[in-house]
Amino acid sequence: MRQSTLGIDDLRRRRSLVITRQEAAEALGVDPRTVTVGIEDGTIPSVKIGRRVVIPREKFLRLFADDAGQEAAQ
Repeated sequence: MRQSTLGIDDLRRRRSLVITRQEAAEALGVDPRTVTVGIEDGTIPSVKIGRRVVIPREKFLRLFADDAGQEAAQ
């Protein structure tokens, strides 16, 4: 089994506005099909640009934000 090299912290450090399904899957340690199901059922936010579907990075990261850390930042 291949070990993930991309994590949530890596996504936080990026400056790009969007991430791909593959990047999201790798960061979560799941199969890309799992991310696709999340996009289709509305659990994971997404934007369709032409034929391509991408995930807004900040919205995706907020799904996994540490509530205690968010309160301290306010």
